[in-house]
Amino acid sequence: MTTFQASTGRHCHNAVSPLHTAVYFAPERQDELAALGFERGAMSYYAGRAAPLGAVGAGTVTATFYNFNHEHVKRYIPAAWTVTTPEAVLAALLRGVDGMLRRQLGREVLASKEMAEAAGLALRATEACHREARPLYAAHAGLPVPEEPHLALWHAATLLREHRGDGHLAALAIAGLSGIEALVLHNATGTAPTSALFMRTRGWSAQQWDTARDQLRERGLLDEAGDLRQAGATLRGETEVLTDRLDAAPYDHLGPAATARLTELAGGFSKTLRAAGAFPAVHFGKG
Repeated sequence: MTTFQASTGRHCHNAVSPLHTAVYFAPERQDELAALGFERGAMSYYAGRAAPLGAVGAGTVTATFYNFNHEHVKRYIPAAWTVTTPEAVLAALLRGVDGMLRRQLGREVLASKEMAEAAGLALRATEACHREARPLYAAHAGLPVPEEPHLALWHAATLLREHRGDGHLAALAIAGLSGIEALVLHNATGTAPTSALFMRTRGWSAQQWDTARDQLRERGLLDEAGDLRQAGATLRGETEVLTDRLDAAPYDHLGPAATARLTELAGGFSKTLRAAGAFPAVHFGKG
């Protein structure tokens, strides 16, 4: 058992994670990677997220990313490593993050004592993260912590996100959900990215999406309209509870008061990012 409710950790994760994920929608990231010679879009995404793992092949990317079509991954990996090195990609990413945060949060926020405090709390939480069976987290954990507080916070947010993410993939596997089935079930909540975005970015065809939806209907998880049935909602709830259990250590280590403070600070920064348009609304919903 954790020392406080597991949902407290999830609540903190939901406040911290946008500080990492905003970069995927940021033009600064695309511009920096394009300057290295990458194609905008899939190649930049795969290489950018996989770079901490080194010059890995498509199999490793498919395994660790979980819900991407392997045939799609193979179009870009390992070809990306003939363009430039993982080390160059990591440096470009950090420049992109710096540009994004400076534009969307502003210099005053970046230089604030609250930013430094949030970075310190988030890094303290990562002290209790586990490398075992968490390949993406472990790869990021081997990277140096940036000196600037806003970049240190982004780094810590990345560690916390990938730590939870690796555990979540284990929970999905236990639930018997394939990568595409997990996407379809998530999309059915109406709070996830659109099916069109999922298919385009993960490389799934409309036929494959429909097949996965039919499979979930056969399991009684979706109704004929493609909406969640009670069994589907229950299964999603179970996977989140298991994910919480697997991700409790950082927030147990931080403690209730400090976790609440990190949630408050990170939530404020994430709110500012949303207000600045970091997460285009057009990308979210069942459509």
